[in-house]
Amino acid sequence: MYYKRDLELKIEQYLESSEIIAIFGPRQVGKTTLLKEFYNRVENPIFLTFEDIELKVLFEEDIKSFIALYIDPYDHIFIDEFQYAKMGGKHLKYIYDTTDKKIFISGSSAMELSINAVKYLVGRIFVFNLYSFSFGEFLRVKDENLYKLYSKADENISAPLSKKIYGYFDEYITYGGYPRVILSQSNEEKKEVLKNLLSIYLLRDIKEIAKIADETKMYRLLKALSLQIGNVVVYSELSKLIGINTVQLKEYLDVFEKAFLTKTISPFFTNKQLEIVKNPEIFFFDMGLRNVIIKNFSPLEDRVDKGAMLENFVFRELVERDVKYYRTKNGAEVDFIIDDAIPVE
Repeated sequence: MYYKRDLELKIEQYLESSEIIAIFGPRQVGKTTLLKEFYNRVENPIFLTFEDIELKVLFEEDIKSFIALYIDPYDHIFIDEFQYAKMGGKHLKYIYDTTDKKIFISGSSAMELSINAVKYLVGRIFVFNLYSFSFGEFLRVKDENLYKLYSKADENISAPLSKKIYGYFDEYITYGGYPRVILSQSNEEKKEVLKNLLSIYLLRDIKEIAKIADETKMYRLLKALSLQIGNVVVYSELSKLIGINTVQLKEYLDVFEKAFLTKTISPFFTNKQLEIVKNPEIFFFDMGLRNVIIKNFSPLEDRVDKGAMLENFVFRELVERDVKYYRTKNGAEVDFIIDDAIPVE
């Protein structure tokens, strides 16, 4: 069964444009499903995946034959798991420049795609990030009629309706918004799914692709970050705690962000150069993954980190905006500032 994603509406605006459409995101958030949804809407399409080794090798080593077999006969080209291709961006640029086909690609890790593909495709590609389900998307899956009421509700929402929505909110903020987690029938099943997802991150997207050798320190850093969401990262203290230097620490944080696990947000300054050098705050893209790292799935009301969880929830709802934070030496603080210095507390 297909569950509609908010990103679908944004991509629809570019279906008739000539640019390549790229959907990036972590594993298991529904990129392939969304790609197939568009595949089913267009005329004369072909759906390819670079998990097919023979297909990938042909793309890498004999691009002209690849075009003759898989591009020329079709009008709409869909390529899943594009990040596996070596020199993918260079060859995709050649296809774009020598044919008039509409191309869609997806990839589980922005690391390989951003480094090896997008640099070749400036002016030829629209990039979209697909994350785990937002709370609105989550609620739409759980109870579409309740979602419709929620999306139209004002401050005078009735107590019974508020209680029902809060029950779903507590589930969402505890277990997150990964599709497989949402559809799990029990809390124990949700925990097992999250454990498996975390293993995929550590062993595949991060450890293997980024060539990180020390898995123990990587996991120790993830746990430390999980316990200080919404707090300013002090590089010297954190690197000492983990046992790595600050250069390695920043490299790890960059990898976590490119793998759609954590996000650093910079402080707001009118002098933009200061935003680059000042210490960031850290948030998680999905609270379920954060909670499985610290092994805490207690209800929100019973938690000592309730405030941090709520702050991370707000971040997740604002994730597609250019979010920053504001804090003074005197302790004045604004949790989030979006776009044109709009404060969010």
